[in-house]
Amino acid sequence: MTSDQWGPAVRLLWGPPPAGPARGPKRGLTLEGIARAGIEIADAEGLGGASMQRVAAELAVTKMALYRYVPGKAELVALMVEGAMPAAAAQSPGGPWRERLEEWARGLLEGLRLHPWLLEATVGVRVMGPRELEWMERALAALGGCGLTGAEAMDAVVLLAGHVRGIAEQERAAGAGPGSGAAGEGPDAQLAAVLGEVMRTHGERFPALGAALASAAEHGGRDQALEFGLGRILDGLELLMTRRADGN
Repeated sequence: MTSDQWGPAVRLLWGPPPAGPARGPKRGLTLEGIARAGIEIADAEGLGGASMQRVAAELAVTKMALYRYVPGKAELVALMVEGAMPAAAAQSPGGPWRERLEEWARGLLEGLRLHPWLLEATVGVRVMGPRELEWMERALAALGGCGLTGAEAMDAVVLLAGHVRGIAEQERAAGAGPGSGAAGEGPDAQLAAVLGEVMRTHGERFPALGAALASAAEHGGRDQALEFGLGRILDGLELLMTRRADGN
């Protein structure tokens, strides 16, 4: 979407809800109901399944009737994202910044696990609704007063979100969301099982990998990529804050 095309999405997400179609018979449609129908389809069939035609059929209206409320697929997806994003948990302004960001990251991952199609729908330059911006607001508020510049705080949030999205992408590809996957295993355990087959015959070529897999099997640590990466990102931010406080 180019900047001159953002107006409809802005009005749908941020403006007062329209009273109804300009003309034609009233169908009793609401933006919330339209978004809910699209979300249900996307949850079951993926984002590609939530076409205007499919949503209209789900709502028992014609495609043209749906267009009177939502001008196109881009605006439909924007409404779906807003409806699917979980509400950002309220945080105590005085809480430790690390704990607040850890809670933020886990909450975001849960939302992506619940609606995996959000990974596709929340990329690129686009209009974001109140719920999505509230997530950014919570993370930035946690970093307030920590000595970072505004640009650094924004970059930190992008880094954290990228880590969470990477974990969600791996789980989606492995089919390893909650309650799924081989015996409920996550992507790390599934990858180790696949690598084990290769390492049994070619392990001598990859001694470092073999040692790492053996250690993980003996001491655990699989499927902890979220916590490990989150901890290292926050460690790096803490080091930067300490250096900044020391005048370095």
